[in-house]
Amino acid sequence: MTWEFEKVAGPYRFTEGPAWDGSGLLFTDIPNNRIMRFDPETRETTEHISNTNEANGLMFDKNGLLYVCEGGGRRLSRYEEDGSRNVLCESFEGKRLNSPNDVAIDTQGRAWFTDPRYGGSRDNMELGHESVFRLDPQDDGSWAPIRMTFDTTRPNGLLVSPDCKTLYVAESDPGEGENRELRAYPINDDDTLGNYEVLHNFFPHRGIDGMCLDVEGNLVATAGSTRSGPGPMIYVFAPSGRVLETHPMEVDPTNCTFGDADLQTLYVTNAAGELCRARTDRQGWLIYPHVAC
Repeated sequence: MTWEFEKVAGPYRFTEGPAWDGSGLLFTDIPNNRIMRFDPETRETTEHISNTNEANGLMFDKNGLLYVCEGGGRRLSRYEEDGSRNVLCESFEGKRLNSPNDVAIDTQGRAWFTDPRYGGSRDNMELGHESVFRLDPQDDGSWAPIRMTFDTTRPNGLLVSPDCKTLYVAESDPGEGENRELRAYPINDDDTLGNYEVLHNFFPHRGIDGMCLDVEGNLVATAGSTRSGPGPMIYVFAPSGRVLETHPMEVDPTNCTFGDADLQTLYVTNAAGELCRARTDRQGWLIYPHVAC
């Protein structure tokens, strides 16, 4: 099946972080410090949340609470039912985070996030590494940050498999000679990570920015660029790394998620500040909202 994409919102400045809320699609307009909401029924897009500290990645937990990577605020936050913002993590071992980029909530309620530093000055970085962290909820309502990777240099998109046995990480370092890989880390029984397997190597072209899962456990990922190689693309990977499908895009895609009532529409943000969508023959897998297969 060919996926035919249509632009449904924008252009804004730079869009990211698509997340389906059950009836509409949220996405971030990073430079303008806001989260936008597209209503597929009316086709209208409105400002949903302002003053987001350059929010990037978004994800809902099983209760419908929104987790937000505040790249400019250098923290991971959550919006509560009353609309208030709760800062979950802004430092590790007494040092400020770099700039949280993307977040994944696993079926145990833990929040995993990448903490690279893309673009801009690196002079005010306090951590000496760019890693994947996991936040574990504590009995007193706080969250305990745990550094999970010690071998990443610029982690970007990430996913946790529904059985919590595999962490997928897009290691997408744009530096000359650096890694642009889709990695799979086994999650051990003691909750540490095992040695990763490279499922796909994009080098020397642009690697994965964001990705989501379908109900069969396949990874749907945004990668590639108009500047080199096969060009901007939506890839569908089997958990083994086998490329099942590719769907060319006109503009560099930044992130994607499934939406609509049956979770069979793929929504994609891109570097031109747009939100696009296409009907697919696949059904997305999301923590929230649950849709029967």
